[in-house]
Amino acid sequence: MIIIQNTVISDDIRDNFFVCNLEACKGACCVEGDLGAPLEEKELAILEAEYNKIKPFLTEAGQQAIEEQGLYIKDWEGDYSTTTINDRECAYALYDERGILKCGIEQAYLAGATSFKKPISCHLYPIRITKYEDFEALNYDRWNICNPACSFGANLGVRIYQFLKEPLIRKYGEEWYGELVQEIENPVAS
Repeated sequence: MIIIQNTVISDDIRDNFFVCNLEACKGACCVEGDLGAPLEEKELAILEAEYNKIKPFLTEAGQQAIEEQGLYIKDWEGDYSTTTINDRECAYALYDERGILKCGIEQAYLAGATSFKKPISCHLYPIRITKYEDFEALNYDRWNICNPACSFGANLGVRIYQFLKEPLIRKYGEEWYGELVQEIENPVAS
């Protein structure tokens, strides 16, 4: 395990390879699972403020699900996640012309309609964060639908922490990421 500031990072994030391969998985993480994407509390206010800018980038089914269920849902554990369509795909997801699921929030961001890129949980995947009172634990969430990403990452020689540089910096900052890279690539012998 690696400890940086108030985070505990699983060795798996250092040791395993990963690069999303949307051609192979078709964005299955946007449709598989029990719930939508986990949301941080501060993201709820962002969705409320930015939804009208994001809405034109969503499918009719996604818009309808959000109209019926709300911009996000609160689960049985009190955590928030994105709304889903028929308990399946994320209401914010849409299929492109090749049948690949994309994030409608991110499409709005790329078009310059919003400054919100997408939920940090999506941006950080396959890292999942568990929050504790004094620290956050970062773990690698293994999922068979991501097997193509593991082999693609191995072929390219890109490890999880390298692939997720941008979202890790977005979440924890440049200094934190620099410490992580230093600890992984140039550890000081104890």
